[in-house]
Amino acid sequence: MQKIISLIMAFAISISAASAESINRTISGLGINKSAVSVSVKNINSGATVYSLNDRVPRLPASTLKLVTTSAAYDTLGKDYKYKTGLYKSTNNDIYLKLSGDPLLTTSDLEKLLDTAKEKNIVEPKGFYIDDTAFDDVEWGEGWQWDDELNPLMPKFSIYNINKNMAKVDISPTTPGAPAQIVVKPFYPFSFVNQLTTDPRLNNSIKIKKSDLIAPNMLNAVGTVSKKTNVMIPVFSPKMNFQLRLDDAVNARKFEYYSKITQAKMPSENIYLVDEAEHDIASMLPMIIKNSDNLIAESLFKTAGAVYAGDTGTMENSVAMLNDYISRININHEDIKVVDGSGVSKNNLMTSKFMVEFLSYKSSEEDFEDFKALLTAPGEGTLKNRMLYFKDSLRAKTGTLSDASAIAGYITTKRGNTFAFDIMINDPKTSSADKKNIEEQILRNIYLNY
Repeated sequence: MQKIISLIMAFAISISAASAESINRTISGLGINKSAVSVSVKNINSGATVYSLNDRVPRLPASTLKLVTTSAAYDTLGKDYKYKTGLYKSTNNDIYLKLSGDPLLTTSDLEKLLDTAKEKNIVEPKGFYIDDTAFDDVEWGEGWQWDDELNPLMPKFSIYNINKNMAKVDISPTTPGAPAQIVVKPFYPFSFVNQLTTDPRLNNSIKIKKSDLIAPNMLNAVGTVSKKTNVMIPVFSPKMNFQLRLDDAVNARKFEYYSKITQAKMPSENIYLVDEAEHDIASMLPMIIKNSDNLIAESLFKTAGAVYAGDTGTMENSVAMLNDYISRININHEDIKVVDGSGVSKNNLMTSKFMVEFLSYKSSEEDFEDFKALLTAPGEGTLKNRMLYFKDSLRAKTGTLSDASAIAGYITTKRGNTFAFDIMINDPKTSSADKKNIEEQILRNIYLNY
């Protein structure tokens, strides 16, 4: 009997070694320096790590970091947490708008709050105040790139979140050879150097760049326009944008008050709720995980830090909350560094070993199937045109930065085994498309051989 057990163990070891060698050959054959690649693969049922490569080397996790930061925020806030933006009236006849940093707040929400006030005949308050004390005034993450300021995937995040902190720029052709028309709706004070030429013979070719050398907050619009289109641009000042949208809503409803709208902390007594706008955390999770929404991820992370500390939302409080969460689930995090909630910063560092241990822990929780369902399947979200080979066998979160690509999640192999995996490639010499191809080839090896 002992000999049979020994033979089975030897056979299993030889199969595992052959499978590992197959992955090594695949990586080597794809022309990338192996030192730039980290991989860890762990059986979530047996707990055995079946493959690892540079799994203790800290690398850029990119947006795969959202798996960890969002899980920590969700654990801190609870499944029933709701963002609430409240309109209040004091017994002194003052109006207070208490902000929560709700990343889904829209102009329509503000309008509905003010409509309720008007229905209750609150149209001539003595003063109008905004309580913006829930967050600090830091609007961008540590290590975010200055040249990404116009990236629609990376708007600033703030207590003044509204309309995703984006402005829509309508661009229309005019007379052939003449400048195109540029209109920002609703108004935001962008200044444009308009070098867009109307040319009905060509397809639209539009580039908008920031031109601080000309003037602060100046945008340079270059290219040709043949048909009407629109471009979404992150606002430079979320606070200014919020105030403009609030002014629009207030003026449309003919509110009268004695002075301009200013900032003040809402009193704790002699005040009552007029109405509030709510958005629940459950609706935000798919946006963060499947669509990798950075603004929502950052706002949620900062909110959780505020709740954890019982204080103002700051990145310091959020990181303290995260470290406490990781310590409570008993995972060593000495080799990781987290400075934002989205993974956008190039100052974030993580190891494949840490990520796979985290994913293995998540697989042991009662709500694992719910967590797994949040991850992206081939053909949807950030995997819309990727990993189609795996059909229903893969659930993952992707991450992409200029020099880095990553993917982490769960794969059920051809033999029916389920593994947690993490792949990170930090290599400036390899194109993004090639990095993603390498990820898929590694996963195909895992799928076929384990």
